[in-house]
Amino acid sequence: MAHVKRCDHPDPVTQPKHQIRALHTDSTITVYQAYSPEIGLEAARDGRFPAVWQRDRMTWIKPSFLWMMYRCGWGTKEGQEHVLAVEITREGFRWALRHACLSHYEHGLHTDRNTWRRQLKRAPARVQWDPERDLHLQPLPHRSLQLGLADEAARLYADEWIVSIADVTPLARTIHAHVQGGELDAAQQLLPHERPYPVSDEILTHLHR
Repeated sequence: MAHVKRCDHPDPVTQPKHQIRALHTDSTITVYQAYSPEIGLEAARDGRFPAVWQRDRMTWIKPSFLWMMYRCGWGTKEGQEHVLAVEITREGFRWALRHACLSHYEHGLHTDRNTWRRQLKRAPARVQWDPERDLHLQPLPHRSLQLGLADEAARLYADEWIVSIADVTPLARTIHAHVQGGELDAAQQLLPHERPYPVSDEILTHLHR
């Protein structure tokens, strides 16, 4: 997996509020998850999730490395000690977005709350937009996409979409050490090269106002 260690983060003032930014190639996009050693070590070793990984539970994938660091505390939270960079196919990611429902009701986007509830219940994927994070894990004005996969989407993710899995916990710890030492330039240089991910307006129109 091409995990480029450089990041051109945009000016948060001019950054669109809703935009998917990710490490990606012409055929893949990298998303992040964090797991216990029981799952993380085996997944990174074999390039697929072990049998203990439950396909009948919702799993959340995140294209933003720093949002993942916020969620897992740089890999220090219990049960999230191993940060995985999961490279999946663009086709799979696009399928998930097309079949996703926004995780909360949005007036003006959804006809009414009951219609939204029915859509959410049927959807195999859901999207929420949370504030992006800086190196200190403080919120930024623009949003980071979180994609929840359940049922068919979770099974497709685990069994068909994954191209590679890498344990990037050492990278997370190195960047964290630089941040703790006030070496922000060094930390910035090590961040994955996340850039705007090309996705049509048609795919995203039902996922934000």
